[in-house]
Amino acid sequence: MIDYALVLLSGGLDSAYALTVAASQAKRVLTLTVLYGQASEQRELAAAKKLSGRYGATHESIALPFLGGMKGHPFFDVGVRMPEPTALDDAKMTKASADAVWVPNRNGVFLNVAAAIAEARGASAVYVGFNCEEAATFPDNSVAFLDATNAALAFSTRERVRIEAPAATLNKMAIVAELAAVGFDFSLLWSCYRGGETMCGLCESCRRLKRALGSVPQINQQELFHS
Repeated sequence: MIDYALVLLSGGLDSAYALTVAASQAKRVLTLTVLYGQASEQRELAAAKKLSGRYGATHESIALPFLGGMKGHPFFDVGVRMPEPTALDDAKMTKASADAVWVPNRNGVFLNVAAAIAEARGASAVYVGFNCEEAATFPDNSVAFLDATNAALAFSTRERVRIEAPAATLNKMAIVAELAAVGFDFSLLWSCYRGGETMCGLCESCRRLKRALGSVPQINQQELFHS
């Protein structure tokens, strides 16, 4: 059991899983949501606040508007065709969609900001929602990136703040299974690139979540998605 942990929390499936693990391993938890002009910014913020309250964590947000200024709406381009559900493992299709929503060094910036805040607050670990499914197209979700970041933080933080990614070797189906086993409330999530009243069900993030949720029959997906 560690004394204090920080969780980078977007309100999506992967970071929610990181929060559940951190809450079981740390006496105190601070969650941090990054606002950078993404289309789903306010929906992510609302979901992160609800999840933080459910797990007894203190929630804060931080604005990094320079990231959003790099390419308009950084996290969803309505002119880009998202991969069909049957193409989620098609390397060519998923590379194209990853290129469309790529924000330069986003996770690198997030982790360094989070590590700085963690050290200033006395937290020894930053928990993130990296997973092997997204690491296939986003190298900044990979174990190699995690190890490299921790190697750098050993020099840049006096207290040797570490990044912990409890889902780094799991795909989304495995993450859903673990959360379902402990009675997680999936209605708290926001895993959509868009910012509508309900998750769109069409963007790649929604489609990956829908596929993973399909392994748990008792989850009513109609209540979660627009389509």
